[in-house]
Amino acid sequence: MKITSLALAITVVTLFGTTIDRYHCKEVQFIFGDSLSDVGNNKQLSRSLAQASLPWYGIDFGNGLPNGRFCNGRTVADIIGDKMGLPRPPAFLDPSLTEDIILEKGVNYASGGGGILNETGSYFIQRFSLYKQIELFQGTQRLIRSKIGKEAAEKFFQGARYVVALGSNDFINNYLMPVYSDSWTYNDQSFVDYLMETLHSQLKVLHKSGARQLMVFGLGPMGCIPLQRVLSTSGGCQDRSNKLALSFNKAASKLLTDLSSSLPNASYKFGDAYDVVNDVITNPSKHGFSNSDSPCCSFGRIRPALTCVPASTLCKDRSKYVFWDEYHPSDAANEIIANEIIKKLGFLHDHDTEPNAPSPAPDAFGPSSEEE
Repeated sequence: MKITSLALAITVVTLFGTTIDRYHCKEVQFIFGDSLSDVGNNKQLSRSLAQASLPWYGIDFGNGLPNGRFCNGRTVADIIGDKMGLPRPPAFLDPSLTEDIILEKGVNYASGGGGILNETGSYFIQRFSLYKQIELFQGTQRLIRSKIGKEAAEKFFQGARYVVALGSNDFINNYLMPVYSDSWTYNDQSFVDYLMETLHSQLKVLHKSGARQLMVFGLGPMGCIPLQRVLSTSGGCQDRSNKLALSFNKAASKLLTDLSSSLPNASYKFGDAYDVVNDVITNPSKHGFSNSDSPCCSFGRIRPALTCVPASTLCKDRSKYVFWDEYHPSDAANEIIANEIIKKLGFLHDHDTEPNAPSPAPDAFGPSSEEE
């Protein structure tokens, strides 16, 4: 009887130990962000006005049907993760998400319309702010701890990679809109300071929750997105918006450097692609594009179209447009942004960053195209 009990105990310990090792060795990602990183969360938020659930979103991804990404293809986070050999984390609200899938792939909490600040994007009705996304992540941690134990879960979360990619909505869908109180409560510098104070607190919460390898994406020249151009009197880039993006990037870069040196075992990096995106917009032909000021998917001559819908007209060649819709870059542009971040942060060598664009979807998926 004693021998049998001892053998059983050894078996249980061996199996449990194998489980811990298997999960500890699996490197996954946890992604926090807005519509530039959303892979389907808002698709499950039935009252959200920030949606990518209709054609022609996703036309160059998988089966060509909408998947929740606010793009024709991949997000920047998709591309960076692919090139690093990491699995693509599913959306937190994906109905098929389980503890086992989390342990194999991680989770993406990004939500279209979300921002660093809770008040950002409130007119979208439903969206996850960064604080809410962190709260959901902490719920995920409780699930994993209950499944594999506290010690194994701690190793798992400390061995994961974290991406935080928000900020543009805090300007475009908050501070720069008079309907929000932040627009008259702060000036340009004090609002950036407010964002940094908030982000500082949020990143410290993530560190306390186990985030040791973390990357924050910087902002691009958001004054040059088609929506900002069409709302300007000249049709050109809005200089104030671009200066705000540069101020955000400078402050965020310093914040990440400070946190990386002050928090125990923290490797916090800032991914800045502003210059290369600005060059793509200013000199599109140099990078293989023919259009950098209007969306590939638009509603004829009606501007701004705000979103892409089945009745929209698509450009003739989606790989030649920098922007997919009024807000978001195309898959081809995201490839350039991702490669720049990878190169700057030293994740891969130059020869490992060759484009690996998705195969174009069959013509049957697309509406009639406009001539370039």
